[in-house]
Amino acid sequence: MVHVYPKTLDTKILNEVYINKNSIDAQVEKILNRFPVSNPINKDWLYRVISVIDLTTLGGDDTRSNVVRLCNRAANPLGVDQNDIKVRTAAVCVYPNRIKDAYETISRLNLKKDVQIASVATGFPSGQYPLSTRLQEIKFALDNGATEIDVVIDRSLVLMGEWETLYDELLQMKRACGRAHLKVILGVGELGSYENVYNASIVSMMAGADFIKTSTGKEAVNATLPVGLVMCRAIRNYYLMTGTKVGLKPAGGIKTSKDAVNWLTLVYNELGEEWLSPKLFRIGASSLLDVIIRDIQKVL
Repeated sequence: MVHVYPKTLDTKILNEVYINKNSIDAQVEKILNRFPVSNPINKDWLYRVISVIDLTTLGGDDTRSNVVRLCNRAANPLGVDQNDIKVRTAAVCVYPNRIKDAYETISRLNLKKDVQIASVATGFPSGQYPLSTRLQEIKFALDNGATEIDVVIDRSLVLMGEWETLYDELLQMKRACGRAHLKVILGVGELGSYENVYNASIVSMMAGADFIKTSTGKEAVNATLPVGLVMCRAIRNYYLMTGTKVGLKPAGGIKTSKDAVNWLTLVYNELGEEWLSPKLFRIGASSLLDVIIRDIQKVL
């Protein structure tokens, strides 16, 4: 079924949203205490972490050669098969100018069906660019082989309560993406309140986001579990309202195996095991993979 998104936003759903910070913090603590496995550094969970990573390089010094290396790592992150387990990252994520390099490498490896090619776009990381050029970025990335687009919203629209404008911009981005997955980066560290995080999540999903993503990784505050809980609740409420399942992607500040497994725990408890797959959950990371591999080697 093709979902038709309305041309205008009904803002009634955004009214009277109140979220108690202390309550959110306490609920996160309670969830982590209900961890579903006895040992968080468990190789099966660590393999699962690898399978949901969007392996990322977003440096000003990115070149073709390091994008090629990134794709090769995504294809075979362990270097060799461990116990006949073949694991790959869910995607590689690069700037639009490097998408062609990623596409050619993933194609050469014959992994176009296995490893997604994601591009940040729309004035990443600030979003403070004209809409026309942001839409052109999406087209450029798609023309060069991107299969997923991680757009960044203009956070000023959230801070000023201009929800209709935000919705309209995201709707145009969704249309520009065509069949490519749209992942909407909220920049939660710059949104000012949990209520804004919740409402920005809802507006993004109403405009057709396939994923909502915490951060660009460039903000002072990036992915935190309390804000993740707020976003999970928005995803769950949106699913109850529409029957549409939207994915979650935390990014930025996830540095250890424990950090990653805590995110799996949060999603498992709030949204269910179905969300613990690359179709509905990703972790945006660059250095995390090295840490995960070292911890896997410890428990083999």
